[in-house]
Amino acid sequence: MKNIKNLKIFIIAGEVSGDVLGAKIMQEMPENIRFVGVGGQNMISAGLKTLFPMSDLSVMGVFEVLGHAKILTQRIKQTVAAIIKEKPDIVLTIDSPGFAKSVITKVKKSGALKNTKFYHVVAPQVWAWGAKRAGKYAKVFDKLYAFFDFEKPYFEKYGLQTVAVGHPISDGLDKYKPSKNRDKIITFIPGSRMSEVKKLLPVFHKTIDILVTRGYKDYKFIIPTVETTDSYIKNEIKNWAYKPILVSAKQRYNVYANSFVAVVASGTASAELAIMHIPAIVVYKMNPLTVFLAHILLTVKWVSLVNILMNKTIYPELLGKHANPDAITAWVKKLSLAENRNAMIQELKAADSRWRDSQKNPAKVIADDILS
Repeated sequence: MKNIKNLKIFIIAGEVSGDVLGAKIMQEMPENIRFVGVGGQNMISAGLKTLFPMSDLSVMGVFEVLGHAKILTQRIKQTVAAIIKEKPDIVLTIDSPGFAKSVITKVKKSGALKNTKFYHVVAPQVWAWGAKRAGKYAKVFDKLYAFFDFEKPYFEKYGLQTVAVGHPISDGLDKYKPSKNRDKIITFIPGSRMSEVKKLLPVFHKTIDILVTRGYKDYKFIIPTVETTDSYIKNEIKNWAYKPILVSAKQRYNVYANSFVAVVASGTASAELAIMHIPAIVVYKMNPLTVFLAHILLTVKWVSLVNILMNKTIYPELLGKHANPDAITAWVKKLSLAENRNAMIQELKAADSRWRDSQKNPAKVIADDILS
């Protein structure tokens, strides 16, 4: 690898959580490192000039991806061309493994780059979808940065160097302690992907209407928004009878800390809530055919990370047709009982040691390892 002063890194993040981590990694690097690639507002603020809006990559689900295939195909071609043109020393992809794998495979097939290394952050969940899939990623990436030690053997079996760095979402969350006198706040978190928001927002709308009629009229209903969905949500809630309060992503942790309960789309936010010991209900809606395939292919019982790590149901999961207003309302009422809330909070506290080594700063570990 060339001198660090002349190092060029092509960095790609496909969703908000990856954008946050990408910005932290960039900030841990020397100022003279050159970054090009794809990212959101956090990475742009850290000095990245993005090729195209990160939201173009924020799609999840087999059939959801098919519906978005044209733009994804265009972005893959555009990214491949940009990498070949830039001739970076390192291509660093963060999450979005399908997009990353497609791009890197095409770059390698072109034969245009001889000395570029391809590193990936966030281990693909092969432990959920089939361990043999790890072999496919081992053929694409030169190094993998995983969050958990238990993920390493899946990829090392196929010769892929894997470094466990700890889970980055726990960084800085310690200062957001749940208030002893929590406000009457129910937080609804519809996710960062537009496909998620479009499916969950109508459910949240009806849930709020029901809650108001069932004794929760004095509660505040809050929805944190992100750059990829903010405008859409603002427009959608205009005609709601009971309008939720919208807050920016920067304010979300203060909201979480003061929430009585949260209703959250499966994903990074549910892990953040778990680390903060906030009672929550995990919900998710996808194309029915995607749900059908997931039931066939998934090898784990749960979708939320705290449940998977602890091998038990801590957060209730309402998926597919079960993610409906009546079911959500029933769980809110259940968590209104002190014994149920306290039991869930104790379970969340028991999971603390699973998240990461408290001595690690994941972004710094990744940055230092790259530079070494």
